[in-house]
Amino acid sequence: MPLALLALAVGAFGLGTTEFVMMGLLPDVADDLHISIPAAGHLVSAYALGVVIGAPLLAALTARLPRRAVLISLMALFVAGNALSALAPGYDSLLAARFLSGLPHGAFFGVGAVVATNLAAPERKARSVSLMFMGLTVANIAGVPVATLMGQHLGWRATFLGVSLIGVAAMAAVFLLIHPTHAPAPTSGLRGELSALRSLPVWLALATTVVGFGALFSAYSYITPMLTDAAGYADSNVTLLLALFGVGATIGNLVGGRLADHAMRGTLFGGLVSMVAVLLLFPVLMRTEWSAALAVVLLGIAAFITGSPLQLMVMERASAGPSLASSANQAAFNLANAGGAWIGGVALAAGFGVTSPALAGAALAVLGLGVASVAYAVDRRRAVPTTVHERVVALHVPEPAETVHS
Repeated sequence: MPLALLALAVGAFGLGTTEFVMMGLLPDVADDLHISIPAAGHLVSAYALGVVIGAPLLAALTARLPRRAVLISLMALFVAGNALSALAPGYDSLLAARFLSGLPHGAFFGVGAVVATNLAAPERKARSVSLMFMGLTVANIAGVPVATLMGQHLGWRATFLGVSLIGVAAMAAVFLLIHPTHAPAPTSGLRGELSALRSLPVWLALATTVVGFGALFSAYSYITPMLTDAAGYADSNVTLLLALFGVGATIGNLVGGRLADHAMRGTLFGGLVSMVAVLLLFPVLMRTEWSAALAVVLLGIAAFITGSPLQLMVMERASAGPSLASSANQAAFNLANAGGAWIGGVALAAGFGVTSPALAGAALAVLGLGVASVAYAVDRRRAVPTTVHERVVALHVPEPAETVHS
């Protein structure tokens, strides 16, 4: 695979680190700024809101620009947001800086996914997208724990300065490793990008992302109380267990990318079925420490098997203007984060037990299978290619010549 994918993975590593590290820094930030933990939690929401707004907005505003320049500019905005977070004098300014940091997140992944597919042969497109996303999953293994420890020992401001340096490294990597010919300006422009969003298959793919990953976040948002209250782990062990989730996510991401290059739709359905099975088993697996650790890994594998197929599916359904739709898929992922956490919280607040968010997630995964089935039926009616062979043939079969009538 091209070395240029490393540049995209470095950027994804930085984005993944800054997105998830705030969860581990909440007590330190709250103590330093003299605010409550719930108020500090709004810093997580501010970043997610920035992603949801920034993904389609920045993709639309940069629709006519060369994609390499767009990627560098988005990383520059990311560096600025994290540097301002480190220098924020108070809570309100930190809230604004976190929102700013989230703005380039979805657009970088969206545009980066388009560039990644340009770097690979048609039969390796899903694998190339998965290698870019590997930066995000590895961030959960190494980036987030290291950044959390840095914040605990050197102060939370040092963490954001460190993340800014990762962004600078990503800018340099994109400039040096991605050739302009692999990331040219889109030919469709803004009108073409917007026209792609009028497609029903695109919206069905986005809906599958929202519901499918909502299943993940319904359970993962409350994984800590499950591990401590149900499985009996000490609070000090939770960070290591969350790193195990990152290991599972990395495995699922790489496996999903390889499988999707052979059967994209089958990989998606297989991942969603796996999600249903794993989440239904959560109440049983959370009874002992060893099985709970296994459950965390299996959750990461099952969830991220679907990542690359969903991203590629959105891009292919919006082939006339893939950058905006690809970025919108990242906004859908963050909507899944917010919606899944809310649904899991409803189950928990209703008194159904500490593992009930996982069962709520299983119901969402079943719903995701339903949406994916509707999308499949629509594609069948429209004869959309669903295998690598069909997609390659469709790309190379010439249009029939028009018949000339006298």
